[in-house]
Formats: sequence, C-alpha cells, structure tokens
Amino acid sequence: MIVVMKEGATADQVNQVIAVIESCGLSPHVSQGAEKTIVGIIGSKDRVLELPIEGLPGVEKVVPVSKPFKLASRAFHPQDTLIQIGGHVVGGAQPTIIAGPCSVESKDQILDVARHVKALGAHMLRGGAFKPRTSPYSFQGLGEEGLKYLALAREDTGLPVVTEIMEVGVLSMMDNYVDVFQIGARNMQNYPLLRAVGHTQKPVLLKRGLSATIEEWLMAAEYVLAEGNPNVILCERGIRTFETYTRNTLDLNAIPVVQHLSHLPVLVDPSHGVGHWRYILPMARAGIAAGAQGLIVEVHPHPERALSDGEQSLTYENFAQLVHNVEQITQVLITVDEALVAGKH
Repeated sequence: MIVVMKEGATADQVNQVIAVIESCGLSPHVSQGAEKTIVGIIGSKDRVLELPIEGLPGVEKVVPVSKPFKLASRAFHPQDTLIQIGGHVVGGAQPTIIAGPCSVESKDQILDVARHVKALGAHMLRGGAFKPRTSPYSFQGLGEEGLKYLALAREDTGLPVVTEIMEVGVLSMMDNYVDVFQIGARNMQNYPLLRAVGHTQKPVLLKRGLSATIEEWLMAAEYVLAEGNPNVILCERGIRTFETYTRNTLDLNAIPVVQHLSHLPVLVDPSHGVGHWRYILPMARAGIAAGAQGLIVEVHPHPERALSDGEQSLTYENFAQLVHNVEQITQVLITVDEALVAGKH
C-alpha cells in the first residue's frame, strides 16, 4: 500500500504519517517526487489495511499496490530512478556503456582495456575478479589481486569499477575497491547476498537469472530496496530457452515490460545474451532501440587468448563500432520523441 500526500504537504504532515506507520510495527519508505511525496508501507497485509491513515492531515489518498514488488513498482515511485555514478547518470538521457573483459587476467591487460574503452566512449569499467564458472576446473579469477588491478585502472582512467560479488563474506573487503556491485545471474536469488548489498548505499547491478521470470527478477530487486538501498540497476542478460545457436535468448520483451512496471533503470548485456561476438552489435542496437538505458559488454585486446568468454568478447575495433551505433540510434530516438511532442502541440 502507498500513501499519496497532497501537493504542498508539509514535512510535519509526512512525519506524522511515518510515525503512525512505525507505531503499528510497519516500515515506511518515502519517495520524494517533484510535486508530491509518496510513502510506501511494507509489512503484514492485515496490519496495513487497519492503519488509520486516510484521515490524517496532508494525505490525499491511500492506494493498494497489487504487485508483490512494492518499492520497485511505478505506483510507489512514478518517476524514473536516476543513479549518479562518478560523473555519469544511469537512467538519464545518455545511454550508459559499461565495458571491459570478462576476467581480470593481469595488471597490464586491465590497464590496456580500461584506457582503450575510456577513449572510445565507455562510462564504466567492468571486469571479473571472482568468476562463477560452470566447471570447477575453469579459471576462477584472481580474487583480491584482480580487485587491486581494477582499482589501479580506475585511478588511471577515472572510470568507475563494476565487478561481481559472489558471497557475503567478501563484502567489506570488496567495498574498498568497487563502485558498483554486480549480482550475477546465478546469484539473483541469493537472498542473504541481496540483503547484504542492500545494507550499503553502493549501486547494485542486478542481472536477471537464467530461468527467472520478470516478477522474480523484480522481487530480487525488492530485497535490495527493502534494506534501504535505492540504487538498483536491472540488467537483462538473456534467459535459457530451447535454442542452441546462441548461448542464451536475449529477452528484449523484458525492456518495455519492466519499464512499465518499475522505475528502476534497465541495461542490456548482449554479450551473455548471444554468446558470440558476431551477434553482439545487432542485439546491442536492438536493445537501445527498444528503450534500454544502457549496455554492458565484454571487450578484450585479444579475444582468442582470453581466459574466459573470449568467443563473446569484442575487439577494440568492434567496440568502437558499437559506441558509434549507440550514438546514432540515440539521436534518432531523440528526434522521433521531439517530433511526437511537437505533433501534440
């Protein structure tokens, strides 16, 4: 349930609503909009229905939220969420481009990649220090040594670092090196981990699980939001289907659906979505055209020698083409939107 305050409601009136909610053992979550304040209520449904809220000063209306995800829903937060990371805003008018290797393999490798992707237009650097692999015999990452190399690359280029966290026990250690915690597809429903990153205020890039429904994906985001961290970025990275010619099936349907249901920004990962460099550019273009607010892609100086995911890694030349395509499509979309607005007037 959400409480919609009247336009111009005072801080004292909002605080009175919060006090009533807390006195009943429920949790209030405040969303401050440009014109109105909305207070979400989390807790037992029976207790929520009994709350004496509607007659309080400054309250316009009380609206039930039928979706199981409350804080992630547009009913609670009508405006798009914007997340400031370094000098870039995720969810804004400019698409976010996150690029880097699947795995950090050495200091020289990550510095070389960081410098190139920065020069070509990336806003953030990705790289795996801890790698969840299907086979226990595959390269598992460099661990904290890899994180130190990522931090050096950040210092050298100014690019914020995005890397995957796999367990709660390394959270405090990783916090020193990381700007954005990535929750990988295999950990999307690792609820203790979701709660742990929810206790931080650091942005969380939440990838959709291999076989997760959209509702399950948004419920995973709800775990992070419910712990007090509003900085969640959703990432569609392909789901497992019967098709075998691509690694996964990139579900572009999810982009408009999630944007209708939720205020959280949505990125697309075409690298994992298709699993082969040849198909990444077409699907990246399609993702941006469908309304995704950015991309996360794998880039390697020598994909044929990569220790992981070389077959789906872009060369610098291919990455430059991707960035150029994103800029072109973004400009077309802006032009179309401006024409539609002009046509209404």
